[in-house]
Amino acid sequence: MATCPICRRQPAVEAYKPFCSKRCADVDLQRWFTGGYVIPEGVDEVPLDERDED
Repeated sequence: MATCPICRRQPAVEAYKPFCSKRCADVDLQRWFTGGYVIPEGVDEVPLDERDED
């Protein structure tokens, strides 16, 4: 059985899958709301406002 991705100690519970509890599900949601999960910007990417518009 898979473990909880937040606490990594408890097995996932069907009611809160993939989490083990409401607490871990809420921790994950809070991370989404506060920008805890972001895709880092690449160093060699050109910002949208600096690209040539053809």
